[in-house]
Amino acid sequence: MRARRFLTGPLSGRLAFPLVCLAVWLLTVELVTAVWPFAVDVLPTPLQVGEFMWNELTGETLAPHNVYETFWISLQRLGIGMLIAMVIGSVIGLGMGLSTSVNAFFNDWVVAILAMPNLAWALFCSLAFGFGDIGPIVTVVLTAVPYVIINVREGVRNTPSELYDMADAFGVPRERTIRHVLIPSLMPFLFAAGRYAFALGWKGLVVAEVFGGQDGAGWTIKFWYDAHRAYGVVGYALLFVIFALIFEKLLFDKLSDRFFRWRPATSGEVVEEQFTAADTVEESRRG
Repeated sequence: MRARRFLTGPLSGRLAFPLVCLAVWLLTVELVTAVWPFAVDVLPTPLQVGEFMWNELTGETLAPHNVYETFWISLQRLGIGMLIAMVIGSVIGLGMGLSTSVNAFFNDWVVAILAMPNLAWALFCSLAFGFGDIGPIVTVVLTAVPYVIINVREGVRNTPSELYDMADAFGVPRERTIRHVLIPSLMPFLFAAGRYAFALGWKGLVVAEVFGGQDGAGWTIKFWYDAHRAYGVVGYALLFVIFALIFEKLLFDKLSDRFFRWRPATSGEVVEEQFTAADTVEESRRG
């Protein structure tokens, strides 16, 4: 019973996915190098990547900045860009959700910015602001802000109108209505906006640093690319993924659990619990 619960639980799924990816990676390297032996220099093995990243983490690097300095530079830019995007996006999103005229004024341009790829913003900001911090920060803002605007606007629109009617009927002041009705209804959408801003802003930042940076995580990837070290490029790419997962688990998930602990279980969890309970009853009858 315990083994079955473990195998069908979320922890086993989280552990199985990286193991499957590792197996596919090893199999791909073996198959490609068997057909094309020169691919050894292009497709690094997990062992090569692991040894390289261990040297990077212990400070034995040929790059101008070690991995900790590199990530700290990028994190500062990401944090500033996300803060600006959340503030601007929340203000515009609130205006679009509360006013049809404001929505008509911004809607088409928000969709146009949303359709722009990260690469276009990174190249434009590199040309406009040159090397330094401004270009990557502006890229993060332009990449993340439309997603924040759309999420906040939809959050305002999805607030139950009955709550506003009840507040008006009881004479609740506008400030208290915003605090106790609008903001709690917006919180799930703000969390979704923050997740989008982080994920997309992080990718936009790395691309901007590749083309218009002189330091940071993206520039370090370009450094190892120019040095023809494929294991360096793959190693830093995997480090970005691991960092994003850790950031998601330690920040967004913890904050979400704290702010939304009053919410009931989702429908998916309820259905899973019902089926699990039914299986347990059936097994007990057989036993």
